[in-house]
Amino acid sequence: METELATIARTALVTLAALLPITNPPGNAPIFLALTGGMAEDARRGMARRVGLNCLVLLVAAAFVGTHVLAFFDISLPVVRVGGGLLVAATAWRLLAAEGGAGSDAPGSTRLTPAHEVAGHAFYPLSFPITVGPGSISIAITLGASLPKRGVPLFTTSAGLLIGIWIASVAIWLAYRYASHLVRLLGASGTAVFLRLSAFILLCIGVQICWDGLAELLAPWRPAGR
Repeated sequence: METELATIARTALVTLAALLPITNPPGNAPIFLALTGGMAEDARRGMARRVGLNCLVLLVAAAFVGTHVLAFFDISLPVVRVGGGLLVAATAWRLLAAEGGAGSDAPGSTRLTPAHEVAGHAFYPLSFPITVGPGSISIAITLGASLPKRGVPLFTTSAGLLIGIWIASVAIWLAYRYASHLVRLLGASGTAVFLRLSAFILLCIGVQICWDGLAELLAPWRPAGR
């Protein structure tokens, strides 16, 4: 039988393996820079810290109370996927259609950004739905719903889940905190290409999430196979 420490470590690793690919902090770093274009470097660092904290709160809330909230409002996960997928796709489309791309993130272009504006943009759209979207939320809800296991204390699996979510949030903060270093490595043209590619991938992810939700909603009306 596993020791409690081994169970915590295994649960944390499973949580990381599930969340990191879909949150994709390095891939979202150029989008973070595009949406914080013109901010002073210290304001951008504050934004990265707020986004990391927001993502931590969102994922923890989804894991431990997500199923109860959805049940209270009689909302199914497929509906969350459809709505969230449309929101992700709309944000990605705005990035693709924006002129100038990441050019507004040039090192010399800074402006003073009010604290309330930083806080507002840190939650929407940076924390939700770009970083933690319907896919991440549904995964967190699923992980939280699978916590009770026979022969394993709930505290042990909950601790592993919390540690995994915390590490994923730290990875998000670090990727956004040092996103400007990535821009310097890529250069202006490389950053513009990477931004467009990341935005296009984000658009495809939003469409895929929406399609998956629609497929689940329409499944009862699908003709039975012969």
